[in-house]
Amino acid sequence: MRRWHPVRHFKTITGHRRLVRKYCFRLGLYRQGLMHDMSKYSPTEFLRGAKFYQGDKSPNDAERKETGVSLAWLHHKGRNKHHFEYWIDYRQEPDGSVVFAGNPMPMRYIAEMFCDRIAACRIYLGEKYTDASPYEYFARRRDRLLIYPDTAEKLELMLKILRDQGEEKAFAYVRRLLKEEKHGV
Repeated sequence: MRRWHPVRHFKTITGHRRLVRKYCFRLGLYRQGLMHDMSKYSPTEFLRGAKFYQGDKSPNDAERKETGVSLAWLHHKGRNKHHFEYWIDYRQEPDGSVVFAGNPMPMRYIAEMFCDRIAACRIYLGEKYTDASPYEYFARRRDRLLIYPDTAEKLELMLKILRDQGEEKAFAYVRRLLKEEKHGV
């Protein structure tokens, strides 16, 4: 029988949001930092998160494993633009077939996704976290993701800079990309 962990789940998601807020603020993304993952407190996501709480990885994985689908994840990705899955759509080809594909993400959401990945790795890995952890997580899955190629390349480069040169250089690079997008460079 599964144990119910509402307090632990609350602490995990609140700690995650606190880190993302800190990182977003470093990039000047104040509204995104404040609003990041607020849907995790909704009944659809919070109750499932408490039920499937694991502590060292997303409860969505456990929900998916037990039930075949994560209703919490479906709810979450449809409301949070920093997830590339939010940007997946389909189109009907001339031959009638249906193709699912990722679409381009605005830089501010790629930047928030970068912050989200760092925070998630820090929360779930704890003392085992290194600046390589977010890149390693992404690299293990990249070939199976329906992420728009340009979006994947931008995120991957951000994560490589983090891995190879550290947080200061990575955040400086992301700030430069945000500035260039803002000024149409």
